[in-house]
Amino acid sequence: MTFLISTGNRISSRFERRVERLWYGSSVLAVFLMPFAWVYRVIIAVRRAGYRAGWLRSTSCAVPVIVVGNITVGGSGKTPLVAWLVGHLQGAGLRPGIVSRGYGGSTGPKPVIVEVDSPAQEVGDEPLLLARRTSVPVCVCADRVAAVRHLLSETQVNVIVADDGLQHYRLRRDLEFVVIDGQRALGNGWMLPAGPLREPAARLVEVDLVFSNGQTRDIAGHVFELVPGKARALVGARQCDLEEFCGQHVWAVAGIGNPDRFYALLAEFGIEFNPVAVADHGSVDLERLVAEHDWPILMTEKDSVKYPRTSVMNAWCVPVDVRMAADAVSAVATKIAALQAAVSRRSNAGG
Repeated sequence: MTFLISTGNRISSRFERRVERLWYGSSVLAVFLMPFAWVYRVIIAVRRAGYRAGWLRSTSCAVPVIVVGNITVGGSGKTPLVAWLVGHLQGAGLRPGIVSRGYGGSTGPKPVIVEVDSPAQEVGDEPLLLARRTSVPVCVCADRVAAVRHLLSETQVNVIVADDGLQHYRLRRDLEFVVIDGQRALGNGWMLPAGPLREPAARLVEVDLVFSNGQTRDIAGHVFELVPGKARALVGARQCDLEEFCGQHVWAVAGIGNPDRFYALLAEFGIEFNPVAVADHGSVDLERLVAEHDWPILMTEKDSVKYPRTSVMNAWCVPVDVRMAADAVSAVATKIAALQAAVSRRSNAGG
């Protein structure tokens, strides 16, 4: 049973589920969208050719830039990977900063530095989560070049990690990392709107590293897993193991691109969950949930940043950390070593 918390969430959630069936199932309706997909593919190809030929201008930055993105629409585990990468950059002695579009926020056209107490409704849930998880400077702006310039003028960062923005070619990049959802892979393999692809699958051979969130047979990439930590209460400093919810009925709130991944995690721990209809980046009325059934509420960490002042005592977030395969750790270390050399060269040239 799915609890529908509002008309808006119901419509958004139903639309998202229908789109998922279209892109990741075997719906014949996608065939009727193929002409639009061909047009979209031509537009993407012409745009890329424009940047390669210099008709469209890309901007270099004073420090190296790593773009972490995907070629599909929807969640893939990119945000936890960005946090993991930032930690490794810090471990190598670098000073990373993060730029993001701030999807779902309302900051306007000017760059904004995200504070740990910034409202998610203004800066976006993912940038706020990254600011809290990494404690490095995070700047949001639809213009990522402007965001980078703002970080460089206001902070001491010497390497930039762009959360998403693989298709934001105006920002020149030193490294490109792509994250794929191992469960859903590339769906039906078609371009938008007939399928989930923002760019052709051949784009994967051009990037520096491909990461798969879970095993997939369709794509060659470095595999990682998202491992849950202790559940943390939204009110107070309480923590507990997920096993403590085993056999209980709970509300499951997952306003993420692939909520089925969160539901599968709860099922692994024997938790009887009722999924709540919430759109990606959306929010729900927690008080109404507990008024309907006084069950614990379990949500993703991305969801939790949207409820800073909730009075619901039995609401918990389930944080996840990246567990990377050894070959992937080695591959990233090699790329970071080359990046350190680039940082040193640019620093010497600037000095």
